[in-house]
Amino acid sequence: MGRKKRIWLPNYFYHVVCRGNRRDPLFKDAADFLTFMYILRKVYEKTPFELASYCLMTNHFHLQLRSRDYPISKIMSLINKRYANYYNTRYHLTGHVYEKRYYDKMIDFGTGMLEVSRYIHLNPVRANMVSLPQEYPWSSYLHYQNQTFIRYPFINHDILLEHFLGELDQKVEKYCQYVIELQIEEST
Repeated sequence: MGRKKRIWLPNYFYHVVCRGNRRDPLFKDAADFLTFMYILRKVYEKTPFELASYCLMTNHFHLQLRSRDYPISKIMSLINKRYANYYNTRYHLTGHVYEKRYYDKMIDFGTGMLEVSRYIHLNPVRANMVSLPQEYPWSSYLHYQNQTFIRYPFINHDILLEHFLGELDQKVEKYCQYVIELQIEEST
């Protein structure tokens, strides 16, 4: 039986999740995380895309991704193939790096964008890896808090911040508060 054809609408963001085979780690150390980010940058240079948010966990990753020019399947194929080649070479492995095809779901504009980004940014908190999202170094949350020195051209902050009123610093503060509010609600 053939695979179901993926739907791509160029103006929509998608929540993309990809897991390591047998839920094994995809990222074992900082070099793996940095290599994945390097691969994102290299893929972006040839096949542009935007990320509203991302989170690289140890055995999976989340991307809130849009490409206006290329199908999401092409972008993910390039990312996953390059990272799988790197991973298998580095760890002297062969075979599948990923559990199965990546999961993707089209995101409704408006609150859907905010809800998905909050879910992505709270992933390490829910996994009890950190207490606060800003403590996790492999997520775009730090980009929103302006706590990172690395700027990636594929990150589009505006798409989420446009949901809040005020100057840029006020929008950032409101967005970060929006993310944290759910965490506070869940812990009480």
